[in-house]
Amino acid sequence: MTLPNFVVIGAMKCATTTLAVQLAAQDGVFISDPKEPNFFSNDEIYAKGTSWYESLFESAEGCSLVGEASTHYTKLPTYSQTIERFRAVLPDVKLIYVMRHPIDRVISQYMHEWSQRLVSGPIDDELAGNPWIVDYGRYAMQIRPWLDAFGPQRVLPVFNERLRVEPQAELERVCAFLGYTGTPAWVDEGDQNVSGERMRKSPLRDAVLNAPGLKQIRRGLVPKSLRDRAKGLWRMKDRPELSPAVRGMLETLYNEDLCELSSMLGLDEPLTCANFKSITAGQVMAFAPAGSMA
Repeated sequence: MTLPNFVVIGAMKCATTTLAVQLAAQDGVFISDPKEPNFFSNDEIYAKGTSWYESLFESAEGCSLVGEASTHYTKLPTYSQTIERFRAVLPDVKLIYVMRHPIDRVISQYMHEWSQRLVSGPIDDELAGNPWIVDYGRYAMQIRPWLDAFGPQRVLPVFNERLRVEPQAELERVCAFLGYTGTPAWVDEGDQNVSGERMRKSPLRDAVLNAPGLKQIRRGLVPKSLRDRAKGLWRMKDRPELSPAVRGMLETLYNEDLCELSSMLGLDEPLTCANFKSITAGQVMAFAPAGSMA
């Protein structure tokens, strides 16, 4: 049976879906459906067994690169057994870790969780009551165990900011890391998995709208402008704003983590929330050899 030889392991809301879509568009590359099986992280899915996981890649015959992309894999402390399970099933896998300005990421995740009805209050209150949302953007904390387990040569750092300004070059770099022998080409698919475009969950609404035959009738009788206006009622209209106090607290926390990340990347100038976008957009980075990391 075929198993992945690469996995995009996170981070959440950093363009992992965009990268997976681009990789899947290349000849000879297979991405699982679903893209995020969460096999190694979620106990109830892991309990299905390795045979179930292998079945996700049955259609990968003839593909030299086979992968998946589950952001749950870098969600400490929520899923603490992920790496141990990885090493048992995929000991030689290559890993891709995508990052983004941590403040932008945490706001985007809050919007995502709001759409899933996991949070409902103001962003300041929800971050205080759900520290895991903040933890998922502590990149050094999340990736350090992976570097220890698999070695820095098997983990590729990718930054959302550089992926946006140099998409073709970054796709080529990712493919070179994976050992792709073809000529990759970026496909214009637009932004994928945008939090602000998500409608808030509503089982009753979805049951009515997805009733057999009703979807076709609605599209035929209701103008698209009215349908879009109705969808807007279920979306977060404005991007939430952090209070100065909470933003300052997050910047202090994230700057400490980014300093450690900078050491892992062998950077002379440490990353901070203030310089993150300019440095990550302008440089190509790799994790430093194990002996040189602080």
